[in-house]
Amino acid sequence: MHVFDEDTRVEQVAPGLFAGRISDRWGIGLVPNGGYVLSVAMAALRGALPGLDPLTVTAHFLRPAKVGEARIAVEVVKAGRRFSTVAARLEQDSGEVIRVLGTYGRIAHGSAPVYVAGSPPLLPPRESLVPAWSGTKESPPEAGTMAMTIRERFDVRFDPATSAFQRGERGESAELRGWLRFSDGRLPDVHALGLLADALPPPVFNLLSPGWVPTVELTVHVRAHPVGEWLRCVFRTRFVQNGLLEEDGEIWDESGTLVALSRQMAAMPQPQRRA
Repeated sequence: MHVFDEDTRVEQVAPGLFAGRISDRWGIGLVPNGGYVLSVAMAALRGALPGLDPLTVTAHFLRPAKVGEARIAVEVVKAGRRFSTVAARLEQDSGEVIRVLGTYGRIAHGSAPVYVAGSPPLLPPRESLVPAWSGTKESPPEAGTMAMTIRERFDVRFDPATSAFQRGERGESAELRGWLRFSDGRLPDVHALGLLADALPPPVFNLLSPGWVPTVELTVHVRAHPVGEWLRCVFRTRFVQNGLLEEDGEIWDESGTLVALSRQMAAMPQPQRRA
């Protein structure tokens, strides 16, 4: 079993109630990654609607998740012939962590698009790029913190033209482009896109000092089943004001097909949370 599947595994313990665990293997400082926590909730949605694909999933983040046991209460709001709507609450001892609303259905494999006014991001060949975290050594985590364990889960190749923050520099825009895949060889699928839409550093790091960027809301629109191992991604922020920013993302597969669009609202970078 791949790490993602193991760490998002849930079990139905009662009608409409699933049990899972938030792992420490997807940490950003003290806090588990928001897209990973969403994926645990999506595993419960998948259990409630077996055989269906996520079409659109929106998560509102109420408080940071913690490593440990989690409960996911699921309500099938509507079970339709074409679209089914489902809601979920992921809770821990501290209370409700995220509230999720999703619409599920069936995405046809290999269906040709009718109209596409976009294209995959232009990227250097991935073989010519150095893995993003190679040569980067983590500082020993302080008491009560986790290392950036999420880095171990992915093989990432940033376009150097959009990753000035990696060199300790400032860029000209808040845009980040790169290649992305699971480091353990797991192939991407529609059930992992909630995580993959939140897997890369925020592009605003090219303009502002890096820090913890708490997600307020994350929406993922799933457009196709991914083909291949690698994904081509681009994420952009255009407006940073009143302490908030948006991040728009596109995820394309190896065949050049758009597989997901994402948008999230988040707070500006803040100091890392500590125990």
